[in-house]
Amino acid sequence: MKRRTFLGLTGAALAASALGGWTLMHNGKQPLLLSARNDAAGKHYAVGYRLDGSQVFATQISERCHDVIAHPQLPMALFVGRRPSTQSYLVDTRDGRLLQTLHSAPQRHFYGHAVFHKDGAWLYATENDTSDPGRGVLGVYRLQGEQLQRVSELSTHGLGPHQLLWLPDGETLVVANGGIRTEADSRVEMNLDTMESSLVLMHRDGSLLSKEQLPERMNSVRHLAVASDGTLVSGQQYMGEASDQVPLLAIKRPGQAFQHFPLGDTQRQLMSQYTASVAIHSELRLLALTAPRGNRVFIWDLDSAELRLDTPLADCAGVGAVADGFVVSSGMGRCRLYNCRSTHISSSPLQLPAGLWDNHLRLV
Repeated sequence: MKRRTFLGLTGAALAASALGGWTLMHNGKQPLLLSARNDAAGKHYAVGYRLDGSQVFATQISERCHDVIAHPQLPMALFVGRRPSTQSYLVDTRDGRLLQTLHSAPQRHFYGHAVFHKDGAWLYATENDTSDPGRGVLGVYRLQGEQLQRVSELSTHGLGPHQLLWLPDGETLVVANGGIRTEADSRVEMNLDTMESSLVLMHRDGSLLSKEQLPERMNSVRHLAVASDGTLVSGQQYMGEASDQVPLLAIKRPGQAFQHFPLGDTQRQLMSQYTASVAIHSELRLLALTAPRGNRVFIWDLDSAELRLDTPLADCAGVGAVADGFVVSSGMGRCRLYNCRSTHISSSPLQLPAGLWDNHLRLV
């Protein structure tokens, strides 16, 4: 992914004007944006910023991270190592203090995603079994004080698991099995001719509830978003020919099959066979997606599939919902706010550091 040099923060007055009076409160205060990013020298950081541009912390870490998982009750978050990392970082979100460098088990590496259970005592992380490359497992960790301890693992019932999320019941896991085998210390795909991508629903005790596949064998299910009513959406990365006409967005509504989300040909082509992050705004019933290879941000009506926004944003990365719409980060330019409260979606730049943001962000 393309990266550019850090740009410094501007003043608080500019930050306030950029917010333009939008409703950005979260539990009575501005949300804290958590993400991984690099600096111009290639050093890796776990960062937390308020949306007015004020830095809460920027903690240097050893390896590049991917997603961030906030604890449901405590001021801590796990910055999960990017495949094939063997380290993740538990950070105090008040001041950036590094609480723990979490190491993967022998013959395991992280796939970039994890979730805390709603009670806060348990964490589940997607991992690769490198003794049987690509065999998906969930590492099961227990939080004891300020340390995560690995206690067991579960099968993901598939190959190459990537993101996982909870359904609204808080006990059912959704797992995106990308279907790709990779060896330890490698991102090289071993099995593109025999990919087995799938969307799995499983209980957190490991029991399989359902396993569904898209018709295109090389359409790798990667990233997920879940609405408050249980509607779930996945973004794909297509591993076949660039000229193949394959939809890269899929949906599973409660009680229905996993199937393609209706896409216009123009939007499908602009994605360039790759999607990065997806997010759902449950109140506004909107779906947002970033496609960094195509430098595009898309927003649809979740129920009607009406396209609400198709706009350029260079190397767009993470996306997350706020009260009035979505925040989107960028690997090359400014992070932006998209106001979706009116018929016409408008956007405004945020006074956050520009560029070098990784593929995901979390707002807590």
